[in-house]
Amino acid sequence: MYRYRRSGKRLRDQSINRLIPNILTVLALCAGLTSIRFALDERWEMAVFAIVIAGVLDGLDGRIARLLDSTSKFGAELDSLSDFVSFGVAPAILLYYWTLNTAGGLGWVIALLLGVCCALRLARFNTRIDNADLPAWTSRFFVGVPAPAGAGLSLMPVFATLLFGSGFFDTPAFAGATTVAVALLMVSRLPTYSMKRVRVPHHLVVPTLIGVGFMAALLVSMPWLTLIAVGIAYTASIPFSVLAYRRLARLRGSEAASEGVVSEPGDTPAI
Repeated sequence: MYRYRRSGKRLRDQSINRLIPNILTVLALCAGLTSIRFALDERWEMAVFAIVIAGVLDGLDGRIARLLDSTSKFGAELDSLSDFVSFGVAPAILLYYWTLNTAGGLGWVIALLLGVCCALRLARFNTRIDNADLPAWTSRFFVGVPAPAGAGLSLMPVFATLLFGSGFFDTPAFAGATTVAVALLMVSRLPTYSMKRVRVPHHLVVPTLIGVGFMAALLVSMPWLTLIAVGIAYTASIPFSVLAYRRLARLRGSEAASEGVVSEPGDTPAI
């Protein structure tokens, strides 16, 4: 019997505090997998809530990692795998068993398209993380719709059906068209706002916290209407993000030209 020597770098010992971001990522992954289970059992509301919980946890893990200075390559890879399951596979499975399966093979193709586009979007994001050639101001934007937002937008027909009842929003034609549109938005070159760099002025801290509490109350008391409103607001923000990106690109380009700096083609990502 041959013994194989372990190769590669071993993970360093970590304090429990530094493990918190990865713990949240694993919990988000568990929420995504649980959503798949609920979808297979046709418990649509619970399946949707599981994806929403995964989105909340995904929004926390990266920020906590930066606050604790515990970012790592391992955490970044784990986060991408969790995002693919929670925001690519889980919504695709949910939508397929909810209504797309009635469209036959075409319904499965649409579900596959959502999962594949989510994977491509995450792969492109990972390749840009360590790109030092990009100007600092581009960190204010994502390229394409991020995976959590894409998952939420793809589930808008489910939200509407749970709010207004079946009859139109749960048809495979409407849900399929929405899914295809969201999948294409995820792999598009459209710049969308990134909330990672947003700073809250000190005089708005208390109002922000009140707003968060108000949103939590709305989500508990009127979940489907609140999720629809958030989805509409996010979609409406995309044209403004495109205009803001182009304005900043022109401004930074003119500043570089006035300083005699020649802009390289890779300095400004194509939209």
